[in-house]
Amino acid sequence: MLSDLLRSSLPALVDNGTIRFGESLKEHCSFGIGGPAEAFCVPVSLAQLNDLLLFALYNEIAYFILGRGSNLLISDKGLPGLVISTGGLNKLSHDDNCVSAWCGVLLKDLCGYAAGLGLSGLEFASGIPGSVGGAVFMNAGAYGGEIKDVLYCSKYLVPELSALETGPKLRHLKAAEHQFDYRRSVFQNSGYIHLSSVFRLRKDDPAAISERMRELEEQRWDKQPMDLPSAGSVFKRPPGHFTGKLVDDCGLRGFRIGGAAVSDKHCGFIVNLGGATASDVLAVIKHVQDQVFERFGVVLETELRFVGQA
Repeated sequence: MLSDLLRSSLPALVDNGTIRFGESLKEHCSFGIGGPAEAFCVPVSLAQLNDLLLFALYNEIAYFILGRGSNLLISDKGLPGLVISTGGLNKLSHDDNCVSAWCGVLLKDLCGYAAGLGLSGLEFASGIPGSVGGAVFMNAGAYGGEIKDVLYCSKYLVPELSALETGPKLRHLKAAEHQFDYRRSVFQNSGYIHLSSVFRLRKDDPAAISERMRELEEQRWDKQPMDLPSAGSVFKRPPGHFTGKLVDDCGLRGFRIGGAAVSDKHCGFIVNLGGATASDVLAVIKHVQDQVFERFGVVLETELRFVGQA
């Protein structure tokens, strides 16, 4: 069993609670949906992260890197192998007009930190309920801004067994090397593990920055279903259309299967009304896609990532 193998191979990480078994993933994603992790790991250092990855590679065990889970739908069956949370990798620092943040830093904490320093440029991200790693992974954006607009460089880890002898294989990416596109980056297909990023910002009055963040937060609460669990916008915006309007024009506002429903407040969101399963959400997604295509001939691609077995 994986638990026995981990206890014999990495006993210190099991004993100190860095590795836990059978943890519900509902508690680690914004949708509040998901089965158990076979082994849930929260490293607090690069060394611990590297040890976990080497263990997985050496023993040919699956692993999944989990940020804040704000753009994920996790299988009701949970996830096998190691689920490695970045929540313990959360250091922040700054130098002049640049802020450095590790992958597990919450976006709201990064934005608040920058605002306190009188550094502007991240206001658009202040209400996005994710981590720095997830935001770079998917080039998160809102209100006309995207991560690519402010990112200067990133550090990442290449997971390879050669690290057993050479130590962690660390590399750097300049902004242009991230291959950013709409909700995309090089991290989605490369296997690289994002560790940290530096954001180049501009000086401004801290009070003015905080006021802009407050105004955007008000807009979110006014237009989005912030009072219910969701994974944010479910579908990518199709060229020439607004997703919410397409869904609404199909008469799907409030459409429900089980505990999952198209939001009454914003039809681009699917919300967990209570007790929703991943199967419920997937069924709602398919129905919405089918109806929009049947009526308008528009293919809705999901922005949401589904992980695990359906």
